[in-house]
Amino acid sequence: MAVEGAARRVTRRRVRTRANLLDAAFAVFAAKGFGRVSIEEVCEAAGYSRGAFYSNFASLDELFFALYQQRADLIAQQVADALDLDGPDLDVPASVDRVTEVLLLDRDWLLVKTDFLVHAARDPAVARTLLEHRARLRRAIADRLARAQGHTALPAVLGDAGAAAHAVVAAYDGVTTQLLLDKDVEHARAWLKQLLTALLTDGSGNPE
Repeated sequence: MAVEGAARRVTRRRVRTRANLLDAAFAVFAAKGFGRVSIEEVCEAAGYSRGAFYSNFASLDELFFALYQQRADLIAQQVADALDLDGPDLDVPASVDRVTEVLLLDRDWLLVKTDFLVHAARDPAVARTLLEHRARLRRAIADRLARAQGHTALPAVLGDAGAAAHAVVAAYDGVTTQLLLDKDVEHARAWLKQLLTALLTDGSGNPE
């Protein structure tokens, strides 16, 4: 029993250390830019040694992907929860309202993500991993739209649910790029609502 208790304490401490490193890295990345941060700076901000860092992450890239996973999971869950409230049917205008009300629009995160996108664009291996993570959000949206097909018609121009999910994510990307420049979160939410309504309905706010 004593051994099991000690193991649980070690596990909890490791989880806490990892979470603290992620929080510190996010703050440092947002303040300085992903490409301008060293492992030493992350460790200093978190109050840990390099050994603690390397016991959790092999590199800053790996740490970033852990951060990205957190936010991708959060956004996917926000979207899924908002869309699932309609049951088998999909009230597109109401769902768009819910999604745009709760969707994460965090400018600090967008700064960090944009820095990393530029880094990934120059490294094919990093780009492949980042593309895999981005695909998770599209799958969450596509799965929900596919379940609604037969109950709710999507505009024919979008094709299947997968193509519609690509369009939704592209709209989100465009709105968040504007948000980086004008810093207007409320305008970003309103513009995202307009774009998604136009994409997923006939443009009048009612499903086709």
